[in-house]
Amino acid sequence: MKPLKSVTSLNAWSALEALSQREMPHLRELLKDPVRSHSLNLKGLGLELDFSCQRINAEVMQALQELAKESSLAQQIKSLFLGEAVNTSEQRAALHPALRSIEGDTVSWSQDIARDVRVELNRFCAFAENVRQQKHLGFSDQAFTDVVNLGIGGSDLGPRMCVQALSNTHSSPQGSSSNKLPRVHFVSNVDAWALYKVVRELNPKTTLFIVQSKTFSTQETLLLASSAKEWLVQNGCPPDQLCRHLVAVTANTALALKSGYQESQIFKFWDWVGGRYSVWSAIGLPLAIAIGEKKFKEFLSGARAMDDHFVHTPWDRNLPILLALIGIWNNNFLKANTHNVAPYSFLLSHFTPYLQQLEMESNGKGVDHNMQALEVNSSPIVWGGLGIDGQHAYFQLLHQGSHLVSVDFIGLKTDSCPLSHAQEHHACLVLNMKAQAKALAQGRSLEDTIKELSQIGLSESEVAQIAGHRTFRGNSPSTSIWLDEMTPKTLGALMVLYEHKVFTQAAIWSINPFDQWGVELGKKIAQQLKDS
Repeated sequence: MKPLKSVTSLNAWSALEALSQREMPHLRELLKDPVRSHSLNLKGLGLELDFSCQRINAEVMQALQELAKESSLAQQIKSLFLGEAVNTSEQRAALHPALRSIEGDTVSWSQDIARDVRVELNRFCAFAENVRQQKHLGFSDQAFTDVVNLGIGGSDLGPRMCVQALSNTHSSPQGSSSNKLPRVHFVSNVDAWALYKVVRELNPKTTLFIVQSKTFSTQETLLLASSAKEWLVQNGCPPDQLCRHLVAVTANTALALKSGYQESQIFKFWDWVGGRYSVWSAIGLPLAIAIGEKKFKEFLSGARAMDDHFVHTPWDRNLPILLALIGIWNNNFLKANTHNVAPYSFLLSHFTPYLQQLEMESNGKGVDHNMQALEVNSSPIVWGGLGIDGQHAYFQLLHQGSHLVSVDFIGLKTDSCPLSHAQEHHACLVLNMKAQAKALAQGRSLEDTIKELSQIGLSESEVAQIAGHRTFRGNSPSTSIWLDEMTPKTLGALMVLYEHKVFTQAAIWSINPFDQWGVELGKKIAQQLKDS
């Protein structure tokens, strides 16, 4: 990739700086315009994005699109999908979209890569089905009731999030002799208690461990795997039968083979797959076991559909690009340097931690492609959690704190929970999500607060004492993202929406989102301390 200009030297950047200095009407005024609200509501691929509560107008949106154009975004998207070396510090491609391609696609990357991806996909999906159908047996010739995933970072966050998100779709495979599927657990933390808390409830005769590590040298993961093996042996597994309980997922298959894993239970991915982009590969094996091959491939198809949308849809209707551009407006021009992600669905309990890695590990950079210090902020600080819980915790800061925080609300239009009165529960979630977005946008002026307090019978002196505490500034920007329903396809589309948002922002900031050198120094020092 050729060196790109500093973003601050672009004409559109200067235009946006000028626009940010102008006084725009408060969101409570902007939201009164139904034409504007309608134009800022876009739908596609089972998703609906409502940008009406963002502090933007047509002039700002036009300038943001010019910024993307001047940043050579179109060429950088083309380079990504051509398989060029967009990971400039490691001089390799970032071909995670290849993991989502299907046979018959006209692909930009090599046919060898496409073939290898399909072969490995079919291998690990077949293994997943064998586990689900109780055909894969442990040392006592019993089927596995539990699967424990050992991995950290991208080997944990993506699969863990997806298994939880799609827990509404888990069902026993046809032909299974039991209605009970294997339970899937995750251990990422090297603290012994994290592993012990899981395995103390399990039967070693019926427990399968998936050891996930790109290099197969990750210290935390290998230590967890060693303890898992010891637990199996201490509980009756003959050492020569350990291999029946161990699966490896890695880019270093030779090392896994050398470490005693059976070749038939080693699944590979490639060095062009970053950990945070790897759930589409064999790293997704725990998810394939949880939901089955058919639904896993539906998950991939939803992701692929968002790839196609990103590449082919005009920018004024392109969901990832619009999400990215508005994020840049908030972060770099409105100075909202922290970004809250608030899902209003328990199924998305782990979505915010997943996004923290995707966004901050990708775009938490301080130098550009030319190794020059950035003159602007890159990734905002991403934080948050389930919105309905956050309302009783950090939402106080969002409404009345001194920080300007941008928010992504994420909710489901429909929910299929079989619990009695589940629809009443769901309606409560939807109302709260809509209300919080509206409250953050509109706020309540001092004048309106005084009027309301007076109407409930407070005296003039009482109103004067508390009115300031009951006033809300509003004008806090948010996007509401609605999924039609939680399915493998819509989850895949949602995840790739954010993947390409991250890529678009990196392209504009002229940074490399595909390396993560920031995680290396602490590891190196830890090893030095261990060796000293």
